[in-house]
Amino acid sequence: MSKPLADRIALVTGGSRGIGAATALELAKAGAHVVAVARTVGGLEELDDAIRAVGGSATLVPGDLKDFDAIDRLAGALAERYGRLDVLVANAGILGPLSPLGHVQPKAWDDVLAINVTANWRLIRALDPLLQKSAAARVVFVSSGATQRAIAYWGPYSVTKSALEMLARIYAAENATTNVCVNLFNPGSIRTRMRAQAMPGEDPMTLTTPDQAAAKVVELCLPTFQASGKLYNFPTRTLMDFRPPEKANGE
Repeated sequence: MSKPLADRIALVTGGSRGIGAATALELAKAGAHVVAVARTVGGLEELDDAIRAVGGSATLVPGDLKDFDAIDRLAGALAERYGRLDVLVANAGILGPLSPLGHVQPKAWDDVLAINVTANWRLIRALDPLLQKSAAARVVFVSSGATQRAIAYWGPYSVTKSALEMLARIYAAENATTNVCVNLFNPGSIRTRMRAQAMPGEDPMTLTTPDQAAAKVVELCLPTFQASGKLYNFPTRTLMDFRPPEKANGE
């Protein structure tokens, strides 16, 4: 059976559970060697077992993405061992407090900003030289439908995911003439721990499973996927431009 990601190196953040773990497993099934980054060691070990069970291979990197120096060290290790990076799935994110903006504690705000925005910029900063050495690098940032509307009490999460989308748009524009394709993925309502935290009264059995979303994320990571600067909206199965076309009068 042909494996479209054979001999490719794929890094997944937030790889110990949910969409991240499911995506890491699907990437391994497609032939990639997976570098999985997450804070939860037990979850990473379970992922490694699952990847080995399908004949794949993985490198486990326990750590907190707020340790920005560790991101630089990881990039150095990847450069020394592989000399390139073919796939980056920036999935890690935290919900943060759901409360009025005026009640959000500064440390909580800083934590959400650090994980959802700054860590992703640090990943770009550290890994871009390796992505540029790939013949067909693919980068996917996992965003949220919360960027599309102002939801009361969701301030830290919505603000940081909106900033992440702009970060991805700029990175895509900067790579318009390179082999690096950069896209966003909005998973919608998925059966994850974060979703349960945000919607405690919701029946999880009514939600789409992470493996279903992961299969589409992997499609965006294939060398044959040539689009860049797009947002894939999983709930509607639609590949969209980052913003609507400008009006004829320029407004």
